[in-house]
Amino acid sequence: MAGQGSAGNVLAALCSFFIPGLGQLLQGRPLMAVVLFVLAAALWFFLLGWIIHIWAILDAALWKPKTA
Repeated sequence: MAGQGSAGNVLAALCSFFIPGLGQLLQGRPLMAVVLFVLAAALWFFLLGWIIHIWAILDAALWKPKTA
């Protein structure tokens, strides 16, 4: 992935739109993907999962890989 604003980040954000954490998984960040998925699933029971869902979308869209 090239970084923020790249086509890869747009695709990752679209994936997170459907399933929270899927975009992070696509970006190669499995721990963050699991955290977001579990938090969203847990909070949907209290009708607050949308907060984590939006966070997952924005995180995938704005993520910049660290350069060495």
